Formats: sequence, C-alpha cells, structure tokens
Amino acid sequence: MSSTIGRLYRVTTFGESHCRGVGAVIDGCPPKLQLTEGDIQPQLDRRRPGQSDLTTPRDEADQVTILSGTENGLTLGTPIALLVHNKDQKLGDYAEMQKTPRPSHADYTYQMKYGIRASSGGGRSSAREAIGRVAAGAIAEKILQSAYGVEIVAWVSSVGTVRADNVNMQSVARMDVDQNIVRCPDTSTAKSMEDLIREVSDAKDSIGGTISCVCRNLPAGWGEPVFDKLEARLAQAMLSIPATKGFEIGSGFQGSQMRGSEHNDPFVQKGNRLGTSTNYSGGVQGGISNGEPVCFRVAFKPVATIGLSQKTVDFEGNETVLEAKGRHDPCVLPRAVPIVESMVALVFADLALIQKSREAS
Repeated sequence: MSSTIGRLYRVTTFGESHCRGVGAVIDGCPPKLQLTEGDIQPQLDRRRPGQSDLTTPRDEADQVTILSGTENGLTLGTPIALLVHNKDQKLGDYAEMQKTPRPSHADYTYQMKYGIRASSGGGRSSAREAIGRVAAGAIAEKILQSAYGVEIVAWVSSVGTVRADNVNMQSVARMDVDQNIVRCPDTSTAKSMEDLIREVSDAKDSIGGTISCVCRNLPAGWGEPVFDKLEARLAQAMLSIPATKGFEIGSGFQGSQMRGSEHNDPFVQKGNRLGTSTNYSGGVQGGISNGEPVCFRVAFKPVATIGLSQKTVDFEGNETVLEAKGRHDPCVLPRAVPIVESMVALVFADLALIQKSREAS
C-alpha cells in the first residue's frame, strides 16, 4: 500500500476509521523549528466531526499527541510521530455491510486487491485517514510561513449548483472562511449553500461541490520538471483526498475555450521582480512557480454513504437492499477545507526543501 508522500519532507499516514488510533510519521522536518501540539490542533479542530448540524454526529475530539521528534518545544530533525486516538467507535453500525459492498465505496475494490478489508467503516479509504495528513500539513505550513511567509487559504466555492463567484483571491483570509459553518467567505451565498445542504440532509441524501484555494507569497522557482511539475504534484495530492473527482489550476477547463491572445499572461515589473498582469497560468509556468499566487479548484463528489435504501447485490451476487446506518456528512466540503490546505502545504514544503538543496549545492 502506498501511504507515503514526499521526497525530502516525507509523510507516512497510518490507521483505519475504527482502529485504536490514526496519525502520521514525518521524516525530514528541519531541526530547531518551534513546535507543540498547539501548532497542530487548530487545523484538526477545523476538520473534526460534530462541528455543526451539517456534519456527521460522530463525537471525536481529535486531540493530537506528539510522540517523538521534539524536545523543549523544538524539533530535533528526527522523525516526528503524531497520534490521534479514535474514541467514538460504533462497530455495530456496519454489521450488515460485511457481506454487501456499499455502492460507490471502496469495500469491493479493497476486497479484490487485498483479499481482506476492514470490517467496519471505510478502513484506510475513510476520511479519518486524512487526520494524519492534516496534522503533518500543519507542521509543513509552519515551515512555509516562518521561512517564506507563504499563505494558504481554501474555501467552499460551490455546493451543487450554488456558486460563490465574488471571493477576492488577493485578500481572502481564513477568518473570512470560518465566519460560517459552510466555510464560504461569500456570506450571502453561504446561506444558500447551508439551506441546500440541510434540504439534502432532510432527504437522507448527499451532495458534492468544489473547494477553491489560493497560495500567496510563493517564490519563483519551485517545481521539478518534467514529471514532478508543481501542478502535477498538486493534482496528485488533491486527487488522493477521499471523494475528489476533479482538479483544475488557473483558468482550468475554461481556459480551453479562450484564444492565446486572451490567455497569455504578459510580464510586468513588480517592485524588484518580474510578475504578470494577469494570472490565467495560476501561478505556474513550465511546471515551476512564477511568483504569482497559485490558485486551483478541486471537485468533490456527493458522499457515498446516504440514509436512503439502495438496491444492490452482496459479494455472492444475490440481490439485496442496503439500509445504511453509519454516521456521515451530507456534504463533505466544509470539513475538507483544512484537508486541501494541508495537502498543499505538504507539497510545497517538499518542493521548498528540494529547491533549497539545489541552491546549496
């Protein structure tokens, strides 16, 4: 199983949805970085379940413990182990699903690949696996902020057909994103999103949408052509998040409808560096950051677990009706915002260290 991301800032996540705990081991974090659980917990609090009536009622505090790699609040340069205990486990909710693969879940594919699977929840395919990503990403983000002043802000930009098109990417901040439970900085649109999620939840169904992200203050020069281009690394990271179905950067698919004369980003002088007057490239050219904000969008499918009865077949091919009992989000987007930010931080911390090693040689 592939559970490790990164070349120099390497993160391995571990744990299943209903085991004793989940977490991550980080290898490659620079020494002498000030670090305590207090630097990690805020992002985990934004991801944890039970935040509002729009999320799963599973009651988990998701308190992180640093097991190794620090002393007196400073990193040692040795592997950092992070652990979050699973406490609110209800294995009985999944009893009838042991013989029936749930539609659009990973039950069938895990069974076919490994010949065995976790009998409760989604195992490694569950969104609880993302706890390790978020914890490790919080540390990566601290590295990026302290060394480069990098800012990473993600928000819910659409739920179903409800879109937030009036967000200023130059100035949007996390405090703007967190001012409502749906995590959309456009407050008027956020109310419509909230109403739609509640409507879907009342119908025992689920709904998807998109998360947008902007990354400011990146230096020019990050990214490793040709196979580890910055946007390629971002795409891999985003599409490894559970429930993701699409990724686009800069102008994305809309750019395919434009002419080159419209889409090209002319260079201009910006202070002591070159910049561009437009940013259809999304801050990346030739797979390398150009100093402009990196902006992209990620599409999330409707949550596969729904409260409605579903006609399907069991592992023997016998027709059956699946009655879902597990706890789930009607819309994963509000809790996925910090996951997107954390995966960005993991990619950028790795690329920053790779570039630093090149400049030092």
